[in-house]
Amino acid sequence: RSWPPTAAASFGGEGGLGPAPRGKAPAPFQSEEETEALVSVDLNFPAHPGCRHLAWRGSAGRTDCRSGAGRVAGRARLFSEPGRGPRWVLAPRVEHRFPQARPHDVSPYFKTEPARSQVHLEGNRLVLTCMAEGSWPLEFKWLHNGRELTKFSLEYRYMITSLDRTHAGFYRCIVRNRMGALLQRQTEVQVAYMGSFEDGEARQSVSHGEAAVIRAPHIASFPQPQVTWFRDGRKIPPSSRIAITLDNTLVILSTVAPDAGRYYVQAVNDKNGDNKTSQPIALTVENVGGPADPIAPTIIIPPRNTSVVAGTSEVTMECVANARWVPAARGLARATLGKGEKPPPGLISDYNRRLTILNPALSDSGYYECEAVLPLSPRSAAGISGPTSGLPLAEPPQFVKEPEKHVTAEMETVVVIPCQARGVPPPAMAWYKDAAPIHLEKLSRFRLQPDGSLQISGLVPDDTGMFQCFAHNDAGEVQTSTYLAVTSIAPNITRGPQDSTVIDGMSAILTCETSGAPRPAITWQKGERILASGSVQLPRFTLLESGSLLISPTHIADVGSYTCLATNSRGVDEASADLVVWARTRITAPPQDQSVIKGTKASLSCGVTHDPSVTIRHIWEKDGAPISVDSVPRVRLDGDGTLHISQTWSGDIGTYTCKVVSVGGNDSRSAHLRVRAGLGVYSMKVTEWTLQGVPTVPPGNVQAEATNSTTVRFTWNPPSPQFINGINQGYKVRAAWPHEATVVTVRPNFQDSIHVGYVVGLKKFAEYFTSVLCFTTPGDGPRSPPQLVRTHEDVPGPVGHLSFSDILDTSLKVSWQEPVEKNGILTGYRISWEEYNRTNTRVTHYLPNVTLEYRVTGLTALTTYTIEVAAMTSKGQGQVSSSTISSGVPPELPGAPTNLGISNISPRSVTLQFRPGYDGKTSISRWQVEAQVGQVGESEEWVLVHQLANEPDSRSMEVPGLNPYTYYSFRMRQVNIVGTSPPSLPSRRIQTLQAPPDVAPANVTLRTASETSLWLRWMPLPEQEYNGSPESVGYRVRYARSDGRGRTALHAIHDRVEREFTIEDLEEWTEYQVQVQAFNAIGAGPWSRVVAGRTRESVPSSGPANVSALATTSTPVPGGNASRSAQLAGLGKYVLYEIRVLAFTRIGDGVPSHPPILERTLDDVPGPPVGILFPEVRTTSVRLIWQPPAAPNGIILAYQITHRLNTTNANTATVEVLNPSARQYTALGLRPESTYLFRITAQTRKGWGEAAEALVVTTEKRDRPQPPSKPAVPQEEVKARSVLLSWEPGSDGLSPVRYYTVQTRELPAGEWSLHSASVSHNTTSFVVDRLKPFTSYKFRVKATNDIGDSAYSEASESLTTLQAAPEEAPTILSVTPHTTTSVLLRWQPPAEDKINGILLGFRLRYRELAYDGLRGFTLRSIGNPGALPLLRACVCPGLCTPLSTPWGLGMLLGECTHLKHQRYELRMSVYNAVGEGPPSAPQEVFVGEAVPTAAPQNVAVQAATATQLDVTWEPPPPEAQNGDIQGYKIYFWEAQRANETERVKTLFLPESGVKLKNLTGYTAYLVSVAAFNAAGDGPRSPPAKARTQQAAPSAPSAIRFSELTTTSVNVSWEPPLLPNGILEGYRLVYEPCMPVDGVSKIVTVDVKGSSPLWMKVKDLAEGVTYRFRIRAKTFAYGPEIEANITTGPGEGAPGPPGEPFISRYGSAITIHWSSGDPGKGPITRYVIEARPSDEGLWDILIKDIPKEVTSYTFSLDILKQGVSYDFRVIAVNDYGYGTPSAPSPAVSAQKANPFYEEWWFLVVIALVGLIFILLLVFVLIIRGQSKKYAKNHGEMVSLDEGSFPALELNSRRLSVKNSFCRKNGIYTRSPPRPSPGSLHYSDEDVTKYNDLIPAESSSLTEKPSEISDSQGSDSEYEVDPNPQKAHSFVNHYISDPTYYNSWRRQQKGISRAQAYSYTESDSGDPDHCPLSNSNSTQQGSLFRLAPGSRAPIAGFSSFV
Repeated sequence: RSWPPTAAASFGGEGGLGPAPRGKAPAPFQSEEETEALVSVDLNFPAHPGCRHLAWRGSAGRTDCRSGAGRVAGRARLFSEPGRGPRWVLAPRVEHRFPQARPHDVSPYFKTEPARSQVHLEGNRLVLTCMAEGSWPLEFKWLHNGRELTKFSLEYRYMITSLDRTHAGFYRCIVRNRMGALLQRQTEVQVAYMGSFEDGEARQSVSHGEAAVIRAPHIASFPQPQVTWFRDGRKIPPSSRIAITLDNTLVILSTVAPDAGRYYVQAVNDKNGDNKTSQPIALTVENVGGPADPIAPTIIIPPRNTSVVAGTSEVTMECVANARWVPAARGLARATLGKGEKPPPGLISDYNRRLTILNPALSDSGYYECEAVLPLSPRSAAGISGPTSGLPLAEPPQFVKEPEKHVTAEMETVVVIPCQARGVPPPAMAWYKDAAPIHLEKLSRFRLQPDGSLQISGLVPDDTGMFQCFAHNDAGEVQTSTYLAVTSIAPNITRGPQDSTVIDGMSAILTCETSGAPRPAITWQKGERILASGSVQLPRFTLLESGSLLISPTHIADVGSYTCLATNSRGVDEASADLVVWARTRITAPPQDQSVIKGTKASLSCGVTHDPSVTIRHIWEKDGAPISVDSVPRVRLDGDGTLHISQTWSGDIGTYTCKVVSVGGNDSRSAHLRVRAGLGVYSMKVTEWTLQGVPTVPPGNVQAEATNSTTVRFTWNPPSPQFINGINQGYKVRAAWPHEATVVTVRPNFQDSIHVGYVVGLKKFAEYFTSVLCFTTPGDGPRSPPQLVRTHEDVPGPVGHLSFSDILDTSLKVSWQEPVEKNGILTGYRISWEEYNRTNTRVTHYLPNVTLEYRVTGLTALTTYTIEVAAMTSKGQGQVSSSTISSGVPPELPGAPTNLGISNISPRSVTLQFRPGYDGKTSISRWQVEAQVGQVGESEEWVLVHQLANEPDSRSMEVPGLNPYTYYSFRMRQVNIVGTSPPSLPSRRIQTLQAPPDVAPANVTLRTASETSLWLRWMPLPEQEYNGSPESVGYRVRYARSDGRGRTALHAIHDRVEREFTIEDLEEWTEYQVQVQAFNAIGAGPWSRVVAGRTRESVPSSGPANVSALATTSTPVPGGNASRSAQLAGLGKYVLYEIRVLAFTRIGDGVPSHPPILERTLDDVPGPPVGILFPEVRTTSVRLIWQPPAAPNGIILAYQITHRLNTTNANTATVEVLNPSARQYTALGLRPESTYLFRITAQTRKGWGEAAEALVVTTEKRDRPQPPSKPAVPQEEVKARSVLLSWEPGSDGLSPVRYYTVQTRELPAGEWSLHSASVSHNTTSFVVDRLKPFTSYKFRVKATNDIGDSAYSEASESLTTLQAAPEEAPTILSVTPHTTTSVLLRWQPPAEDKINGILLGFRLRYRELAYDGLRGFTLRSIGNPGALPLLRACVCPGLCTPLSTPWGLGMLLGECTHLKHQRYELRMSVYNAVGEGPPSAPQEVFVGEAVPTAAPQNVAVQAATATQLDVTWEPPPPEAQNGDIQGYKIYFWEAQRANETERVKTLFLPESGVKLKNLTGYTAYLVSVAAFNAAGDGPRSPPAKARTQQAAPSAPSAIRFSELTTTSVNVSWEPPLLPNGILEGYRLVYEPCMPVDGVSKIVTVDVKGSSPLWMKVKDLAEGVTYRFRIRAKTFAYGPEIEANITTGPGEGAPGPPGEPFISRYGSAITIHWSSGDPGKGPITRYVIEARPSDEGLWDILIKDIPKEVTSYTFSLDILKQGVSYDFRVIAVNDYGYGTPSAPSPAVSAQKANPFYEEWWFLVVIALVGLIFILLLVFVLIIRGQSKKYAKNHGEMVSLDEGSFPALELNSRRLSVKNSFCRKNGIYTRSPPRPSPGSLHYSDEDVTKYNDLIPAESSSLTEKPSEISDSQGSDSEYEVDPNPQKAHSFVNHYISDPTYYNSWRRQQKGISRAQAYSYTESDSGDPDHCPLSNSNSTQQGSLFRLAPGSRAPIAGFSSFV
């Protein structure tokens, strides 16, 4: 028995056949004579794993397995047992012949039909399935809106990965097999989406009374969105005047003025949830003021025709009418829908505007009319009848009669296939055969009968197939199908296969056309192996629709005999043919590019592999032209195809192509031959000087002699030139003594043999060692032997320390010391004296040189004398020292000068007037002037600035040497023989005038920055050298070319601390001279010395001129001008080229020439056309398309197309010549199921070009190709950047492969990427280039034919390309001087994929740069790069030191003394095992200067004041300074705000300390110091931290007012932005702006601590403006912030409510009031205030009372017992608190005593207690003898005395609440308020207040942790989780305060610390209200006052 092939069986267990996975199970065998059947199974048999596709034949209960090779691997027998069904038993056997079985094919059919409609969301994935079954193979094709989406394939699903709205439409599939094709019922796919509303605001107007019809703005959406209308933010519901139609139109009837507004809609898509809001539509109502004329009823929205499908749940029609109201009848037009004269059959809704018909039936079809009526009076009405609308009802089609699933008919007969359907409207009928529509008007044998059936006359075998009947109308579509079989014809092979010969790799078709009915089943086999049939298909073997066999591609193993068997129910026919496959001819050893020397022999090989039965022929071409071997004696061709060329010359240069021609295929390969000349001539000579050296011998015959007391003269002979070793730059003459040396440079004198030099300015009568040396540019030569020389004597200097002693009436003793500057050998001293101003009384004595004192005698008593002392040498008397003294009067210290005055202030001097002080009884020998420099507070130090000697009578003096624009304060001292006087009082502080700077910037250096810029550096002026306002100080740079060409340029820099400038826009490779000067507002200072520098070498800045070009051939273009020429080879043919020429230097390329030259190469024959495809292939015709050649090589004149049968015996071909614009061609009259070869070639004027070939098979059963085999790569073909990939092609799907696509994937994580999509179709190997060296790859290949792409092949095995030399250079990031003789080099290595292998190291080349030329590179290798990934270490001992950096590589070049003060160029490269990569771009560096490499040490910071820090440090270590430290930079910033507050102070002097001023008080600062020198800044020291001292805080940042009533306000403030210390509190001062009742009261409140930040003030007067001032305090008060506030009620606030009255119910009080004037806004809430009746202050009792109520009830528990209270009510609106109501009558808070407070209850309790005590005593006496009694007694005592009181106390503390701690039954909290203990009030507040302040008992302290810290509540109390009733037996005693005072116990661990302390009550009774929470907001409350407690002070708010 057979079953549908879809029910595939499989072996299971041991020989058992498992159940079929789907379909019906096999029927059991009934007899052994049943018909043979062929089925397909999947075999799982371990002994024969290769038996995959099997043919089973059942006969006599046996079944055989035939493998693909024709062998039988086993036998199975089917047994059927009662109750168990069949089972299979497999028995192995061997047979050699398997009888052919007859299949029973099953026509395709659909298991399920798709839904008629389906909705999906945008972006979702859509999968459509075609659930069909039938005989294998089933093929599927998908259509969208009738357009073909896919070709026939085995894929039954169609998937859209991401839906969009363009995918919406009707989809259906077509399924086919050999029996026929079926068309599936279509399904509509709808995509839910929503667009956006149109932009822009629309405007619309309507006349008053007319209907406003507002269309909803358009929005693209599916399904239609749900729309909601809004007006001015409020939703619009339908009403009697407002209608919203079915299409979302808003209709406003009888519009009035208030209808004007902005309308907009909100649309919601209920499928995807999108929500969009439209732009507003502004509606205006016009003619509002006109008369209200009546308007007759008008139909605004008429009903519309509506069609409905039967089965719909409901249908709705609508009608909207409008009319103007009239005074007589105030009504609207009423519209009514009805069906003719009958009442409507459905439900009427929406104010009679809509008619809804539920479950519409056919009887509901008809016309409906809308009528609008406007009542005029109770008895009359006006109306109008509107248009009618139709309601047709449609029913979907239903089949009344369907055909059988299988219809069999004889040939030449007539058959009628029944198909009858009904529906409303009647459905249309359509017929299809094999999914193609049957055009009845064109086919006379087919006729459609009236009932829809199809009649076919004269049946022919081709009528066999699937017929479908479709019935469709507006309501839907149905279909049914049947298979028509035309029988009774035995199979006949009408065209059998023929013997064929093909080439390996090509396709072969073996023809087998048949006839028969039913259509014969075709089976192809080779020997016993079945190749293809209706159920079997092996790879590469394809059964065509015609029955022919396609073998694609063919292999050598396919040689053999092939048999075609045609079988149907009437018989069998067969035919055979032989196939011969030739091996393809291929060039396996192609010629290689080579270069030979002229005159030698060149050999080009061309090895070929081919089929032995094929004869091949070699053809060689040179540059496209054939080579005639016979006519050229120098050329010889070997039998193996090798071409030999003897005596080569330049004419042999070219491209040689070897072409191999054979019937086994053609192939060609090319190579290029170059012929080079032999040994050439020498280049022109180059002269190069060796580098200069230093002289090796000193100057000769050096003589030195002193010419005077300060000068030495030198003479010498120059050294021999051969020992100078360079250019003599001069001589250095040196005179040195132990402490210093003086060196003078002397220019060389090349004319004289004796050189002379002088050293001046030496010390007098001093010995010097003298020497002379010669120097060159590299350095100094050796010094001559030193000679000792002494300078001449001179007169001495003044004696030292002249003094007087032993002063008598007639004598005194004079003492002195030797002169400091003897200037020779002292010969003695001269002393003289005379009476003051009487020279005739002079007495002189000469003393020996050893005398240092002398007694002067013979003086006159009480006489003033002048005494002089001088030293003498052989050169004479030296400077005189003198003084005056009175004989007999000992001198004293002088007094201080007085009356200092300042005048004649200039930039550098002032004149001081003064009155001398007491002279000390001797003459004043010297006046001293001291000064304080700088502004007040900058410097407290007095420095000596001027001295005036020997002018005792001076009364004024000029003080020179001052600094311009500097503050000075002067004081004076006077000096006599005794000593110095005290200082005078300071003068006034003055500022000297401005002056131009005195000095030029120092240390000016010029370095090369780039090709067009120089980097200029200088030392900025110190501040004391500004000589003017710092803001006006700047620098001016002057620069010009050294050769004098061009103009001198100036540039001003307006930054006084700038110390560098880059001079831009200079000429390349040009020397410039530069100077710098400083300037200020007064003028400019002197220019600095001239410094010279040269810009860097660059690329040429312009291109060559006069460029011309001439095309000589089709490939090279020579270009040139008069001086240069070049030939460009390898160009494209007939291509227009743009040619530019540029010059280049070693730095790089210059600018290309301009304008470009255009030149076209000559034309040639074209290349082959490309892109050949066959989009349409029929059995007898094909259409091919192509694209022009990729290399047209000229103008295409025509195309030639040749096609012929692709067989070896084909001897005719069809040739067509087409015009050059043709891109397609259709070939007709072809043989079906045949392979044709098409050749296309193009023509230019040079001739026909190379042809492109393509194969095509004339069959309609084309499919995508099968994937090629797994690619293979021979290891010997793996190169660094390419591999040779080879594969075996798969089946081409009856459409020859046009090209292959190769993809690569870089391992390990790369994605597949396209490498080439144009690999030739006739190749099976491909060189994959453009690969990365030393990289792992995988490859895969896919084939493409006219139908589409195959799947990709299996990925190749992974392989790694070989290494290659690096292709990228390292990037030198920076080259900076590290020390004065070394540089620090940092670089970034190349990317890892650019190293192309294993990195072995780096190579660094450097050379010295000189202006006159370049020197050779010095090479250093840096190996062992393995320290860090891509961070390597240097291994150059003695030359470089490795340095790793986080972002690159680093090394030091050092310490090379020859590097100092030179420019160097550096290049770097990287190398691996293969070679070295390219060098980096050159980098220049100047060696000899370097920034400090260490930071200053021991940085210390001390706080001096609140705004000043003193910073001290020590210099960097000497070895890290790298030159003279020029200054320091001090970086400082606030520790908490580093990025916002960092500042820098620069010191241009190498000092070791600085004062940082103008800082923020009490702020932590971080300070870091960096040193700098001429080369730049050094590293910064680690930050040192210090905090400035405290200062007064800034003002509070804000002040706010809230809860403003007529007598109170809540004041809050923000803390100061700059606290400048620890806040100790705040001071609040408030006062009225104007006196109140003649009294102006100022209240001062001190709040301790940094919180709270608010206070409630309650003692204010109504309607008075108060000024509030608040300031914060650290150790001192800061500035204050102030604000004014006027007490209520404010403008717009509510008026007073009615006078409240009180009603009392038990322990509750109810306050009633009436509403008053709401003010300018609605009342939002009410507030109740209360006060004790004894004139206390009003305070808020209840707040937030809802605005709707006018009474409020609260418990008496919140009031103080026994106290009378007044109450009043305040209304609140948005404008504030209103005027309070009048006070209510006083109400007492006294309550009735409960029973347990009565005397009788107390007596009962006492008696019960007495009895209990007596019983307890009795028990204790009985048990008193036992030890247990003592123990238990102790425990009870402990409990009694310890635990119980403490527990009770703690419980009470946790639950205690103030009587005002409840508000409206809800406990809330408020922020903390200052208590009386933390506030201090001024004495200015003299008024006594009876505020209600809580008293705090010292015996009860709130535990801080028990205070809640939650935020957000606006009341001031916590919620008691277990509130107790106001009175109870327990509470009555436990809550009595007297118990607490008696116990005085508290739970251990409870802290007594409080934020505030309260005033104690005199009685000691504790208050019953705990402390308020410190984080909440208080609104006000009342308190009970404990007995004896102190009343609150005025202005202080109550707190809880």
